[in-house]
Amino acid sequence: MASREENTKSTNRVLRISQLDALELNKALEQLVWSQFTQCFHGFKPGLLARFEPEVKAFLWVFLWRFTFYSKNATVGQSVLNIQYKNDFSSNLQYQPPSKNQKLWYAVCTIGGKWLEERCYDLFRNRHLASFWRAKQCMNIVVGLLKLGELINFLIFLQRGKFATLVERLLGIRSVFCKPQNMREVGFEYMNRELLWHGFAEFLIFLLPLINFQKLKAKLSSWCIPLTGAPSIDNTLATSGRECSLCGEWPIMPHTIGCEHIFCYYCIKSSFLFDMYFTCPKCGTEVHNLQPLKSGIEMSEVNAL
Repeated sequence: MASREENTKSTNRVLRISQLDALELNKALEQLVWSQFTQCFHGFKPGLLARFEPEVKAFLWVFLWRFTFYSKNATVGQSVLNIQYKNDFSSNLQYQPPSKNQKLWYAVCTIGGKWLEERCYDLFRNRHLASFWRAKQCMNIVVGLLKLGELINFLIFLQRGKFATLVERLLGIRSVFCKPQNMREVGFEYMNRELLWHGFAEFLIFLLPLINFQKLKAKLSSWCIPLTGAPSIDNTLATSGRECSLCGEWPIMPHTIGCEHIFCYYCIKSSFLFDMYFTCPKCGTEVHNLQPLKSGIEMSEVNAL
């Protein structure tokens, strides 16, 4: 019987990270609601809500509390994570929701405490009387003691995993799962496929910068395009001199690299600077010396046109 009770407690225990995530989700919701509410007064006079900001915030938080914790026994963050509050003072082994008094005191401690702190800060900010100064000192001592209590409670929470906040510990409300948690079955086939794909992608990212695609393209084109005989150099220059072997346009400042093909000066120079082992894309000849085209050949090409 004792082992069965221990198993039920272990299955209903909520992870610490889940409880902390629920608190962070609650804070994010409050910021989202407040930002949406302030946008409604965007066109009004600046500073209209500054005077009554603590009261407006308290009204919004009471509205959220009424339709979340008071009615559903869970905050918005807890509802997202399948968590709800349980009355830990109850001796019944079955789930017992928090009592009405616990819910009301939760609102007083959380919402009322924030409102009192903000309003007292505004009240004592511009007061310089001795009585107000003493009240301010007492208020600072009380706030400091509460912060110290929250720190001690957080350290205990990290050790035991219960009552993430001081209010939860004082009121006796504990986080439990709404539904029993089942063992999750992990499909390793999908994980292996993702790991394989990421490894292959990293390999390509490392390998692709090392491949000279321009030289590879030139080699493939020289192999794929059949050569129909070996024409003379002058005739080939006259035929191929009408276009650059790289850009395919009329060669500007035509140059040769030791073969029968013509290149623009900027095309061949940039290609040679990019790759010192650059070869002709037509015949695969390496760059031996970059020379301008002879004037006689240029005139013959102009006359042929």
